[in-house]
Amino acid sequence: MPLELVHSAFEGALKLLRAPRYRDHRGWFTEVFRNDELQRLGIPTPFVQENHSRSRRNVLRGLHFQYDPPMGKLLRVTRGRAFVVEVDIRPDSPTLGQWFAVELSSRQPLLLWIPPGFANGFCALSAVVEVQYLCTAPYNPAGEAAIRWNDPALAIPWPVSAPILSERDRNAPSLREWLEQLPAPFRA
Repeated sequence: MPLELVHSAFEGALKLLRAPRYRDHRGWFTEVFRNDELQRLGIPTPFVQENHSRSRRNVLRGLHFQYDPPMGKLLRVTRGRAFVVEVDIRPDSPTLGQWFAVELSSRQPLLLWIPPGFANGFCALSAVVEVQYLCTAPYNPAGEAAIRWNDPALAIPWPVSAPILSERDRNAPSLREWLEQLPAPFRA
């Protein structure tokens, strides 16, 4: 069951994939992780951790990333709908500060590959949203950071006017502020 590349951005670093669904009178079946298929599409597959979050409507999580060790994520929405945003925060990237947004839903078998060097965020568009991530590095609270969700320089058109935020997300620095204080592991 080959995965299909639907869209790529940032010179092919970020990839939106479709996992075919096979339907019959009982329902449907799909393969969401297959090592050889991900490698064929240029996605590293040493996944070492899986995360699962649940949010209610208007919750906005992000923009989060882990720089030490750098973490890539293979993300999918398993319940509800979410507006998902990825921001290029790689200091030497020609697309630094540019973003990609897509609506993901449990009704569509789409997966999003987010390589290290991108800040990830999403906004819950349905009553309940569940998001699952396969991660290429273990969680390290000392090596994680966030960029302000409403950084005016990014001008992301979030589909919510009064998001429900964590204190951390409310007080995150702008991308410019983050770049001015880059920790050594992120520069490497």
